[in-house]
Amino acid sequence: MEQAIEIDELLTPREDVALMSGYYSPQIDVEVRLNTNEAPEEPPSDFVTRLQGAIATIDYNRYPDREADTLRDAIAALHGVAREQIYVANGSNEVLQSILLAYGGAGRTAAVFEPTYALHSHIARVTGTEVLVGERTADFLIAPTAFDRLIVEAESSGAPAPAVTFICSPNNPTGRIEDFDTIEAILGRSSGLVVVDEAYGQFAPRSAAELLAEHRNLLIVRTFSKTWSLAALRLGYVIADPEIIEALFRVTLPYHLDAIKQIAGVLALEYEDEMNERVERLVAERRRLVAALSELPVDVVPSEANFILFRLQNRTANEVWTALVAESVLVRDISALPHLAGHLRVTVGTPEENDRFLSGLAHALGTA
Repeated sequence: MEQAIEIDELLTPREDVALMSGYYSPQIDVEVRLNTNEAPEEPPSDFVTRLQGAIATIDYNRYPDREADTLRDAIAALHGVAREQIYVANGSNEVLQSILLAYGGAGRTAAVFEPTYALHSHIARVTGTEVLVGERTADFLIAPTAFDRLIVEAESSGAPAPAVTFICSPNNPTGRIEDFDTIEAILGRSSGLVVVDEAYGQFAPRSAAELLAEHRNLLIVRTFSKTWSLAALRLGYVIADPEIIEALFRVTLPYHLDAIKQIAGVLALEYEDEMNERVERLVAERRRLVAALSELPVDVVPSEANFILFRLQNRTANEVWTALVAESVLVRDISALPHLAGHLRVTVGTPEENDRFLSGLAHALGTA
């Protein structure tokens, strides 16, 4: 009996993990899926054909390039930096996990500003990192003094200053882009890393990557899921100081990035012009959606991403979400997140998908 009790104890996850809820989006069989910020178009057909041909040449009995040097060279060339400043992993979320494995952990803290990307806090807690939560303004921006207030609060509670500070810009789920003066103020004030998550960076007019040369503690995280239409392959990367990149490799499992991902990433970067054209089309559709939403009883949050956040004026989020599902249109109900009661988020899709959404929303709101 004693042995059984000991085994049961070993099979119990640590207490903080047991209390966690997972991060997910409902996957429902609908005709129009606009809830996960995916690219609405598949990659160019020529890319798919070339990838299929390249896959046929893989030596499947051999491990892939351990440090993905060819892919890192291609990404470095895209951003005008050195290979030693690039780290690549299985999606930008794994990049975030590697950062927290290397620089977070027990006795360290990570700072976030709510509302923001939920996985920043979730991954921090999974790695045993304490989370310090700051607030955004009513316009969903980080105030220039917000980081200073967070440090004061940490000191008063006996918590250490943040080892990692997350700034999502454009922010998910609001779509807002942070002011560069605010980012620079945090970079100058922080004694730790400042991670600017630019998963939606291609849809915004500026990138904080402009500040890399001036700040050794700045990291820029990007993904192939959005602009490059490769969500199914899970590929992301970070640009940072070579010493930071070296630390990330120390916590990385051997041969973590498979050969297919590495080939796909290199090939995808050869289609930059086509991807930029897609971004322009999506930005134009985003503007059209914002204009149409402004005619409905909702409050629209300005967006620099491939999605739009809006607040319902006279209906609950769940009522409208359910009504849209009945129209075979799926958006994201984020009304349970901090400071987002009554809000829904819609991904910018194809013109036809966007029309279906607008029609369904008008019916749900009784304005059709």
